[in-house]
Amino acid sequence: MAFFSSNAVHAAPPRRPSHLHRMASDVALQLVKRHPLQRLPSPSRGTSALLHSLVLCSFAYSFDFLVRYPNPFNDSYGWHMQFLTIIGLSLATATFAVGLLADLTLSHRLFVLKNTLSVASAPMECLISLLYWGLRAIDQKLVLPDWAPRISLGADLSFHAIPALALIVDLLFFSPPYTIAFLPALALSGAIAAGYWFWVEICASANGFYPYPIFDILDTPQRAGLFAFAALIMSISTVMLRWIYVQVNGREEGVPGLARPKERSGNVKGE
Repeated sequence: MAFFSSNAVHAAPPRRPSHLHRMASDVALQLVKRHPLQRLPSPSRGTSALLHSLVLCSFAYSFDFLVRYPNPFNDSYGWHMQFLTIIGLSLATATFAVGLLADLTLSHRLFVLKNTLSVASAPMECLISLLYWGLRAIDQKLVLPDWAPRISLGADLSFHAIPALALIVDLLFFSPPYTIAFLPALALSGAIAAGYWFWVEICASANGFYPYPIFDILDTPQRAGLFAFAALIMSISTVMLRWIYVQVNGREEGVPGLARPKERSGNVKGE
């Protein structure tokens, strides 16, 4: 005959964590992973998701504009991807799409991927804005062919201003600081510039014209100088974005118990 103690008979089974408790644990985990210098919560289904959603709507408008108002580039080799503007817009779209997915799923891995993409997309969009508006101020024929129809100011801003501004806002308020050093940034910028030059020459060989009139004006050595200058400007943009981040959010030395990470390529997790 088996005997059992009264405590064993009446002991209640262990309670499973409630749904509310799991939600609280998830929130706590997000706070632990959030970099101390990051000003606003992200990934988040609040302000961060709203920003990424609104900006993606603007990007969708830009791509729709290319389809609704076709020009000879629509039927040429390389489509509008011949333009650095559209390549940058595509990378910015990927950055914000991943950011929105991170917001909706609260995925730290997707958040890290968004920050990694931002290391390339934000400086590239700064370069695009600086070159476009700078060259246009000198002579708009340097960036706009004579046959190209003039677009509205709203569309112009959606292509050449909003992407850079949106990525800067995302970096300053919803991201950890960049930790990429100048030389790795220069190497990344140089690789992008060389890759774009190679792609532009392929398209020009197939189409018989360059996407930007300035490329027709310059000879090969001058084009090489232009692309080298662009790579340098993109690298300086990375450094300037880091400097602005410090002005807005402070330095890591100022956070008690937080050691400053060594600058290195790819360390964008904010850890």
